[in-house]
Amino acid sequence: MYEGRRVLRRLPDGWEERPYELLDIVPRGRLIGAEIRGVDLARPLTPALREELNRALLEWKVLFFRGAHITAEQQRAFALNWGELETNPLLARGSADDVVRFDKGGSATPTYENVWHADVTFRERPALGAVLQLREVPPYGGDTMWADMAAAYDNLPDDVKERVEGARAVHDFIPGFARFYGSEQLAPHQDRFPPVTHPVVRTHPETGRRMLFVNTSFTTHIVGMDRAESDRLLSFLVRQAHVPEYQVRFTWQAGDVAFWDNRATQHYAVDDYAPHRRVAERVAIAGDRPY
Repeated sequence: MYEGRRVLRRLPDGWEERPYELLDIVPRGRLIGAEIRGVDLARPLTPALREELNRALLEWKVLFFRGAHITAEQQRAFALNWGELETNPLLARGSADDVVRFDKGGSATPTYENVWHADVTFRERPALGAVLQLREVPPYGGDTMWADMAAAYDNLPDDVKERVEGARAVHDFIPGFARFYGSEQLAPHQDRFPPVTHPVVRTHPETGRRMLFVNTSFTTHIVGMDRAESDRLLSFLVRQAHVPEYQVRFTWQAGDVAFWDNRATQHYAVDDYAPHRRVAERVAIAGDRPY
């Protein structure tokens, strides 16, 4: 980490910004995060509206829809505009196999919070993105933060960029879930989710941006490096998500929806609302193999 001005480049070089005709954009930050107005998520998307929302997602990385109050089926239907939905047997099921339910607070065991991560990078094809709706919010706290990992890459020192050029890292579900489950609960999933390798710096398949693609929850080591050297480098790389200039923070109200690009971001659910309850439902969209 270092002091001084950082490069805050929201768009790829050569990207043509065009006006939006079917929705309104209200930026929530200089670099990442925008509220979308004028879109009813309960209604099917036209091809033109889907194109504008996808362009907004690529430009802002996470989109917020206030007071959507959609059903789980409408949430699924919206997400299906971007591809097939994932199932995740490691998380609590909602109203369908591909709906995950997070019911936290009170006497519930705190899980999956207070850590910067990208979702399911232990898969060969990590999620393209996710659509999350808050069903019940606490009276205070429970925000979610997102970080732009293209900005994190842009601002790496040149010598670090040289070290990670072409490097690959191993991702494994065990470290991320071992905090909450015993080995006997994890063992049945190991055949389905064996460790995989991904580039340390991936290329976004739609924008061409280069982005850091390692995270605290699932990245275990860099291939071909001495373990101590790998640990030092990974420690430096994962800390880049902590830089406030790369982040947006969202305070939820019941019925709000967030749609984020899991390829380009990491997120952090803030666990500061005990003993109150926080209930959310999420659907995740299957992605491509990182390169």
